[in-house]
Amino acid sequence: MAKPKVLISDELSPRAVEIFSERGCDVDFKPGLKPAELRAIVGNYEGLAIRSATKVTAEVLAEARKLKVVGRAGIGVDNVDIKSATAHGVVVMNTPFGNAITTAEHAIALMFAIARQVPEANASTQAGKWEKNRFMGVELSFKTLGLIGCGNIGSIVAERALGLKMRVLAYDPFLSDQRATELGVEKGTLDQVLARADFITVHTPLTDQTRNVLGRANLMKTKKGVRIINCARGGLVDELAVRDLLVSGHIAGAGFDVFVEEPAKDNVLFGAPNMVCTPHLGASTLEAQENVALQVAEQMADYLLTGAVTNSLNMPNVSAEDAPRLAPYLDLAQKLGSFAGQLTDTEIKAVSIEYEGDVAALNVQPLTQEALMGVLRPQLDSVNMVNAPVVARERGIEVAEVKHERTSDYHSMIRLSVTTEKYTRSVTGTLFGGKHPRIVEIKGIEIDAAFAAHMLYITNDDKPGFIGRLGTLLGESKVNIATFHLGRDKPGGSAIALVQVDQPLSKELMAKIAAVEGVVQTKALGF
Repeated sequence: MAKPKVLISDELSPRAVEIFSERGCDVDFKPGLKPAELRAIVGNYEGLAIRSATKVTAEVLAEARKLKVVGRAGIGVDNVDIKSATAHGVVVMNTPFGNAITTAEHAIALMFAIARQVPEANASTQAGKWEKNRFMGVELSFKTLGLIGCGNIGSIVAERALGLKMRVLAYDPFLSDQRATELGVEKGTLDQVLARADFITVHTPLTDQTRNVLGRANLMKTKKGVRIINCARGGLVDELAVRDLLVSGHIAGAGFDVFVEEPAKDNVLFGAPNMVCTPHLGASTLEAQENVALQVAEQMADYLLTGAVTNSLNMPNVSAEDAPRLAPYLDLAQKLGSFAGQLTDTEIKAVSIEYEGDVAALNVQPLTQEALMGVLRPQLDSVNMVNAPVVARERGIEVAEVKHERTSDYHSMIRLSVTTEKYTRSVTGTLFGGKHPRIVEIKGIEIDAAFAAHMLYITNDDKPGFIGRLGTLLGESKVNIATFHLGRDKPGGSAIALVQVDQPLSKELMAKIAAVEGVVQTKALGF
């Protein structure tokens, strides 16, 4: 099997290149590509490793015909069009832990810098002025730190602040009471943080919900003398409002490491009183750069070589330990979906996937997406495991995932049902020997059949002579039967035949089979 090819288009540690190679990937290191140059070559790669310089736009993704994964060495993915990546079936990963400590420490550093006016005092002293009385600072001890966002980085800032004897008041809709207690922080509303905090630091991603979370109106709710720190993303804080409030004295100091437009060579904040600016240094330590580079290389190699998904922003995570266990179930789910999809020729209204037995104890979301892909692919060649939920949602298809705790007839069982305007059709499968996918039920009729490259599906009236007539027709057409599986709901009722054959069936032969006495429906299938 050919090695997956990976392009590194930003500056990363040389160790990342070594990891890709050691793990079995071919890697090209080409930092500094212009957008047109990236578009020209990205179609040759399955993986793209980036930092913040490369912009993975919709235009780039349109040329990335083989691309399976984009790995961001760092947290922020503002430079990746995640919606477009998902639509193209590309997994987007980041490395949220590799530079968490570094960024948190930089936030603390800026807090000290604006509390004691370190940059101005340094410049004054080196200019020979010795203005000791000019630089009156404040202590951090026993001040209230307002955290907006208490995730990976915010929680580290909280721990460091508590070590400095600060009180920490955190606003985060996802912060549980238990986690707040573990961290030793007080939970509060955004308004409570604004009203009570002596220092406010933001640690959230930039989304439609968080953009300008510290806009002018919210900044006016803060108490006079507050100090603001932003080491997260530009756009979380209204830069013009901060400048105005620094000039008026309402804000006593501000420390910004990130800006709306970067590189920030000209910004409204520059020159404001007690304003400390750094050029996006939050992740700029030797340790952090090494950590995120190694982490992104490991994650991408794991995905390309084993299917393990870690720190994905548009795909359920699958650990390296779970990936081998899920692999046979993914195969089963995809084949069940494909079986139902190939038999569906009208608009799909709903898809339901049910899990029983051992499989119900696993992380089934990837299985659901694989099954959904199987259902949709006969109609849409471009659909894959990543974009299947988006495609289904765009088409108004309701998707249900159900786990049953009841005892199954098999160690594990997956039942997939497709609902259209005309009917609901279900197919059930299991694994024999823990790895061989088989169909065990179709439309409530028990049957036992393996999947094969060329299959004939028939529903027919359960009457004598049908098998003979079908066998004769196939024999006369020089089609060899490999296996023949039968099931029925009751004697003389409805029957199903699944026939494995050795070659594709022509349209002419399918028309003859459809005309055989007793045939209700027939379809050539391929897996």
